[in-house]
Amino acid sequence: MKQWIDKLRQEHTLSTDEFRQLLTGCDAELLAYINKQAREVSLRHFGNRIFIRGLIEVSNCCRNDCYYCGIRKGNTRIERYRLRPESILDCCRQGFELGFRTFVLQGGEDPALTDEQLIKTVAAIRKDYPECAITLSLGEKPRESYERLFQAGANRYLLRHETYDATHYGQLHPTEMSSAKRLQCVKDLKSIGYQTGTGIMVGSPGQTVDHLIQDIRFIENLQPQMIGIGPFLPHCDTPFGKYPSGSLEQTLLLLSIFRLMFPSVLLPSTTALATLAADGRERGILAGANVVMPNLSPQEERKKYTLYNNKASLGAEAAEGLILLQNQLQRIGYEIAFTRGDFSETDYKELEKREL
Repeated sequence: MKQWIDKLRQEHTLSTDEFRQLLTGCDAELLAYINKQAREVSLRHFGNRIFIRGLIEVSNCCRNDCYYCGIRKGNTRIERYRLRPESILDCCRQGFELGFRTFVLQGGEDPALTDEQLIKTVAAIRKDYPECAITLSLGEKPRESYERLFQAGANRYLLRHETYDATHYGQLHPTEMSSAKRLQCVKDLKSIGYQTGTGIMVGSPGQTVDHLIQDIRFIENLQPQMIGIGPFLPHCDTPFGKYPSGSLEQTLLLLSIFRLMFPSVLLPSTTALATLAADGRERGILAGANVVMPNLSPQEERKKYTLYNNKASLGAEAAEGLILLQNQLQRIGYEIAFTRGDFSETDYKELEKREL
């Protein structure tokens, strides 16, 4: 099966049957092989630099009742919070002093965070830190809202589609949520001009290989600048609380598949991966990832943003743990890049041309 991996590296795609064979027949030896190929591609494009993003979890209030999520509306056991604008700006100030040049505002779909409030906050960050990138991950919104936030200064938007298959989407979400709406939001973001990120949960309840192939094809057609791939992790206070976690190995396989498909893409080694395994973040990087997102949120609020059980938010997962993170990266041959880390495909295309 190594020929499919070599073909993927060279041609950046496979046939449906070839993807199916790779996803179903990848043993430990083949996983090591594709991880190595993806790592080489990442190193040739980005060097040994890992981009850092300062994650600010602005609110754990959400209007949705997604069956997998710990901050779902129906979870009455969670202590809710939302950050005031001055608190968000203070997080940015602390992050800037630590060397962060990208801030990621993430939260549930909180009805109390109106467009006007978010626009003022984004504009204030843009004014105070004009050289920094602003990434939003605040769920589904009308196209007009995305446009206004873009005009206020937001550069990037992360909205994982979770699963392309409408039936599977319905297994993970209540009936008032629509797969078609989620996919349209992702397409709107791309057309507006955001550096757009989408992605999936690996091993979510009901997920099949056919679903994964559909996801690969959707992402292939979308051509996003960022791809978020993380394992499903259960939360005890959700309908899926007793379901098993997604597979570490399958997550690493998909990370490598997407690196070989998209040599220039920004590919995080996620907190969920670091939660699933003690060395999960490092293994993600060695599988082709090139982004990590330490937590800049106020320490007293971090444990309230519980998307899943035992979420890692301290140590190397925290902004104040950058020295620990740097040491961990150095042990596997990498270092922190204190830059914005914008998406750019020009360099890799030029490299490919020179080698032909």
